[in-house]
Amino acid sequence: MRRLLLLLLLPLGAFSQDSLRILSPNGKLQFRFSLLPGGIPSYDITENGQAVILPSRLGLADNTNLPSGRSWDKNLQVIRTARREVSTTWKPVWGERSEIPDRYRELTVTLRHADRDRGTFQVVARAYDEGVAFRYFFPEEGRTQILDLGAELTEFHLPEGTEGYWTERAQTSYRKRPLENWERDAEMPLTLRLPDNRWACIAQAEQTNYPRARLKTVGKNRLTTQLFGEVTETSPWALPWRVVLTGEKPGDILEHNYLILNLNPPNELKETAWIQPGKVMREVTLSTSGAKKLVDFAVEQNIEYIHFDAGWYGHEYDAASDATKVNVDPRRNPKNDLDLPAVIAYAKAKGKKVILYVNHRALERQLDDILPLYHQWGVAGIKFGFVHTGSHHWTRWLHDAIRKAARYNMVLDIHDEFRPSGFSRTYPNLLTQEGIRGNEEFPDATHNTVLPFTRFIAGAADYTFCFNEKRLKNTKAHQLAISVIYFSPLQYLYWYGKPEDYPNRKEVEFWKDLPTVWDDTRVLAGTPEEFVTVARRKGANWWIGLITNTSARKQIIGFGFLPKGKTYRAVIHEDDGNGSIRQRTETVTASGSLTFDLAPSGGVALRLEAR
Repeated sequence: MRRLLLLLLLPLGAFSQDSLRILSPNGKLQFRFSLLPGGIPSYDITENGQAVILPSRLGLADNTNLPSGRSWDKNLQVIRTARREVSTTWKPVWGERSEIPDRYRELTVTLRHADRDRGTFQVVARAYDEGVAFRYFFPEEGRTQILDLGAELTEFHLPEGTEGYWTERAQTSYRKRPLENWERDAEMPLTLRLPDNRWACIAQAEQTNYPRARLKTVGKNRLTTQLFGEVTETSPWALPWRVVLTGEKPGDILEHNYLILNLNPPNELKETAWIQPGKVMREVTLSTSGAKKLVDFAVEQNIEYIHFDAGWYGHEYDAASDATKVNVDPRRNPKNDLDLPAVIAYAKAKGKKVILYVNHRALERQLDDILPLYHQWGVAGIKFGFVHTGSHHWTRWLHDAIRKAARYNMVLDIHDEFRPSGFSRTYPNLLTQEGIRGNEEFPDATHNTVLPFTRFIAGAADYTFCFNEKRLKNTKAHQLAISVIYFSPLQYLYWYGKPEDYPNRKEVEFWKDLPTVWDDTRVLAGTPEEFVTVARRKGANWWIGLITNTSARKQIIGFGFLPKGKTYRAVIHEDDGNGSIRQRTETVTASGSLTFDLAPSGGVALRLEAR
């Protein structure tokens, strides 16, 4: 026993530098842990010897604001380290690719506070080829620890000259800014352009039982984590992962966003055949006749779901509205002639499914009632509206609601401020979520070129696409192209439209056979605020989307990603210069390319059919 105690009390100097660092499998990325004077935990990240994160503090603080000794950011000792290496792949229920690599080296540093009565905590770090992730973990260590945290003190010290794509809320626009004097904290993921033109992104994963975190500037080029509120938990307890993705170009980060999924637990559901991605169209009349017309349109256009939005059970903000009964808001349909059971039966007979919108007011009161009821009705999914986000309580409530929905075979779309952190790997019935400034707000084309490299790092996003809408600022080909670029297993198309608003079906033919989940994804080129080109494969065929910002652009698409020796028929959907879509075909191979002259705010969408 005496020898064991001596081992546990070894000072930091007894641990070699090699025992406190890990390298990624390819040897390019390094995470290094250290203790500064006073027992202050610190880390840094380098790539090929170049700084990505300069030495930065780690730690947590109690919410009691007691004097020194009541926090986990000083007076610490390293008592042991552990290492392991993982190299595997896994297959998601659905995703941007059919197989995902999961290869990393892991370091666990166990720390004890000088006040030994406080127990221990750990810093767990993983170095992947795609990025580095680390988290705090409180083990049992022979007894339960009660954690009452008021602040997370994790810092990210970036090299001088770094710029970040800042946004203050999940549904606002982005601005490229130096890392200083931010008047409001930044939402994650935060994409960064380093001074040597490398790219990085600070994100989070497995944020399921912890307050939302944002990033605040402290001085210059230094960011610190800001929590929405306090949190009380008991050990064993793992906090969310803090993630730093890296890339030589911004497309590398988007292409490697599966790292967020890797940092979440595997699928918990034994049966998943009922989880069916697909295209969705909103029923805007909230009437039986309108809904049946939409079902017929869905059959014609290969749309898998119809969706009844706010108003089908009364005004969504009215606390008296009852989501167990059909009672149409008179402002939406004064006749209140929606026969929902008849529509569900009609849709089922035509091979289509129904999704119902429910506002958070009804969800919070009635979730345990509506889940079995909607399952009985034959409803396939629910869209959660205006859920609370941020606090420890509501974060737990929301993820518990996702678990409950899975018991009743309900797929989900969570709207408004919620952003994902990879929980859809564990509960794949969570097909998509908003947390994006989408087409309802009619953003310009430059905003749309930023989204793939920022918001979509976190995961799928429901952009609610529009098409024949006068308020659109972008061309029709641009609208077709972003349906490939923007990933969402539930792809909401024609957001403001009714079937009769699309007399020219040829214009939207590209959407007719568009998959919403993929076997492979390649980011061919792009820079935020300029342009982006993404190619995705389903089976033997490929779909490609290319958009530009508000400037005209000549852009080449090379096909080197295609298998050599194979020929493809490229069906091209592009702007005709008169406000409509022109369709033409070309033959392409891996050795070829096509050049496109894009109009300002324009784009082009291609379907490559294998021959």
